[in-house]
Amino acid sequence: MSLKLHNSLTRKKEEFVPLEDNKVRMYTCGPTVYVYATIGNLRAYVFSDILRRALMYLGYDVTQVMNVTDVGHLTSDEDVGEDKLELAAQREGRTAWDIARFYEDAFFRDAEKMNIPRADIVCRATEHVDAMINLVRRLVENGYAYETGQAIYFHVPCFTDYSKLSGQSLEDKITAVRAEVQEDPEKKNPADFALWFKAVGRFENHAMQWDSPWGRGFPGWHVECSAMSMKYLGDTLDIHTGGIDHIPVHHTNEIAQSEAATGKQFVRYWVHNNFLKVDGGKMSKSLGNVYTLSDVEERGIKPLAFRYFCLSAVYRATLNFTWDSVAAAQTTVNSLYAFVREAKRSGATGPSPEWTREYADRFRESLEDDLNTPRALAAMWDLIRESNRRQDFSVLAVLYDFDRVLGLDLDRVPVEEELAEDYAALVAERQKARETKDWARADEIRKQLAEAGILLEDRPGGVVWRRAEG
Repeated sequence: MSLKLHNSLTRKKEEFVPLEDNKVRMYTCGPTVYVYATIGNLRAYVFSDILRRALMYLGYDVTQVMNVTDVGHLTSDEDVGEDKLELAAQREGRTAWDIARFYEDAFFRDAEKMNIPRADIVCRATEHVDAMINLVRRLVENGYAYETGQAIYFHVPCFTDYSKLSGQSLEDKITAVRAEVQEDPEKKNPADFALWFKAVGRFENHAMQWDSPWGRGFPGWHVECSAMSMKYLGDTLDIHTGGIDHIPVHHTNEIAQSEAATGKQFVRYWVHNNFLKVDGGKMSKSLGNVYTLSDVEERGIKPLAFRYFCLSAVYRATLNFTWDSVAAAQTTVNSLYAFVREAKRSGATGPSPEWTREYADRFRESLEDDLNTPRALAAMWDLIRESNRRQDFSVLAVLYDFDRVLGLDLDRVPVEEELAEDYAALVAERQKARETKDWARADEIRKQLAEAGILLEDRPGGVVWRRAEG
């Protein structure tokens, strides 16, 4: 195994060497469950899934932990505003607990459609408050945290390596902090962040509260990930994933509080995915382009086609979503499934021929080179082209092996493709039109289907269909 990953901590590609033999302790920043996941969120989870699958493909024994943030994430990462769950509860007229369970279920339904298996351990913040309190207590005892009338804060200047992940100096960070962040007059430094919020003042009526040594309250968002990851994976993690937007605040704060508590390195390899843009810009409610998986499906795009679209760019690069580009991904996946059906119908079985080894080696090498999924896909398509050239379709075993990483459900492709329900209804209507000799309507339906890429052929045994090339 010679896997190389780009480590955000060192800002370079490094050989991956886990702490313990081939065992990998991997933590994934999970969803804050107050709204439906966007396609940008889902890109991040496709990435973490590909990383996990690739590690397993390369022979590592992986334990993945993912949190569910169902309390404590304020509308600003810098301790400003209201709890996102509380605001959603007010918006929808439900309790914060109901909001959390509803959107958690919605997230995992989307993940299942995207063929993203659950992490080995999924941990809700609300079920691990004791672990968070214990972590905060250690930080207070170690002299890294202090109490005010409103909260318990981590005192950033006490941790000398605070900026090692972000590369932003503490002075620059303090300058960038907005004036309104300093809502607590007892806060010692603008960069200090909350570990525990007391149920006083603006949070006096917070619906989700627990007892603590500092009175009733609830945990800060940043402390949740540290407490839960270390509970299940130990003081030092091999890999921590997340979006690059977490680097300046959330992940920087995770490092500070974890290492201040344990005196050990928190994470050895920080691996971050880049943004998903929409039409070249950011997703924005004002632009009406904050899309969910349901929006994609309503356009006739299958979730696994969106998954394929995510694989078409390296995870560290920005990926530009347009409806044309994701429709092209659907067309490409249709072609892939068509080949798999042809290979299944050929009846070619048995071990893969020797000539496929070249493509298997290229696929593996692409994964080992910082998860270069576009190159891995290129190796797969070159294998398919060579299979067609040779008219040798005994390559399914290789494709299924690739799919252990790609996750496109190639082994579940039926031998005969089924028409979408609306197209099947048109075919049935056309058949009735032919029976009643309504040739004009029959021709109209044939033309309509042809424009959708569905070509019909009338044979003595009945009508058959195929997709138009390209």
